[in-house]
Amino acid sequence: MDVEYLISIIEQYGYAALFFTLWLGIVGLPIPDEVVVMTGGAVTSMGILHPLPAFVMVYLGVISGLSLGYVLGRMLGISVLDRLRQKKKMDKYITFSENLVHKYGNFTICISYLLPIVRHIIPYIVGINKISFKRYALFSYSTGLVWTLIFFLLGRFFGKHVQTVGELIHHYGLQVTLLLIVLTFIFFIMKYVWGKKTTEE
Repeated sequence: MDVEYLISIIEQYGYAALFFTLWLGIVGLPIPDEVVVMTGGAVTSMGILHPLPAFVMVYLGVISGLSLGYVLGRMLGISVLDRLRQKKKMDKYITFSENLVHKYGNFTICISYLLPIVRHIIPYIVGINKISFKRYALFSYSTGLVWTLIFFLLGRFFGKHVQTVGELIHHYGLQVTLLLIVLTFIFFIMKYVWGKKTTEE
């Protein structure tokens, strides 16, 4: 699934398409969450959807998809990880995620947002460890809000180039994310300063 096809689905089904694409991301849809969230921002810059309701649906899609992982982990226990391990290359991600939880505890929920694939595994592990939903929601929903906002704004900034940017982020993770955030903030600061100077003149 590429961005052009995703945009056509959004044009057809509107805000619901954003929500369900992210909510179903937990089952491994062939498009990274970063790309979907950025596409949500991109379609608002194209005038296809309005920014505020689009952002709300994207955010709800992100946190509900990850919350489903928590619920499944809590209800099914360790068997859910055994099923995940049957998928190709998942064992190393599960082991890495378990080590993160052991090392950083609840803060792993926040860290996981910056790590593709791991982001979906951590809620399972947190649920298996019987961490309360209230505690999970506190860490996950607050971090998810910031994460969603950043990628939504990046989508508005990069427009139709979101697939290339999103795939770079998905493959190279934290370094590319931080670089893009810094560059975006520099752009908006320069735009603000330039606009202020133009007004003063």
